[in-house]
Amino acid sequence: MGTSFKQLLSQKRSLILKEWFYLVVETYPEETAKFLKRQSDPFSNPVGRTVHKGVGDLFDELMLGLDHEKAHACLDSMIRIRALQNFTPSEAVGFVFSLKTVIQKVLGRDIAEKGLSEQVHEFESKIDELSLIAFDIYVKCREKIYEIKANEFRNRHYSAFRRAGLISEVSDDPFLK
Repeated sequence: MGTSFKQLLSQKRSLILKEWFYLVVETYPEETAKFLKRQSDPFSNPVGRTVHKGVGDLFDELMLGLDHEKAHACLDSMIRIRALQNFTPSEAVGFVFSLKTVIQKVLGRDIAEKGLSEQVHEFESKIDELSLIAFDIYVKCREKIYEIKANEFRNRHYSAFRRAGLISEVSDDPFLK
């Protein structure tokens, strides 16, 4: 990737991150979004802090070229939160794609004037890769949630049946196992 596009990204980093943070926060319900934007205390607003740190770390990782393990680590806490909050898969990972919108909004004129579309395309390909990593994390989180729910359901019903005397212990006879 040419240095001129990277230089533009570096020069506008804080504005890009601010815009991206706001777009991510806007994926939450209106009242939640207001709180996430307004509250800067990490103890009062751990989700906002996680999103703020996450977008910065992800952007920096994209600037370095996108190491999948590091990107996974950057995305993990953000996606876990979204998986627990019952976001649909597209809602959970869609925020990654919104970085493309932010870049066009913040750097669109410079990109056109300096003929950087090829470099932008290369960078956007990295964003696409990042979204696939996010999707994998989301699926694993949802699988774990369903596994936990199934185990809780099974254990709760097994205990109830056992208390009611509807389940008997199986002997050590290998033919009964």
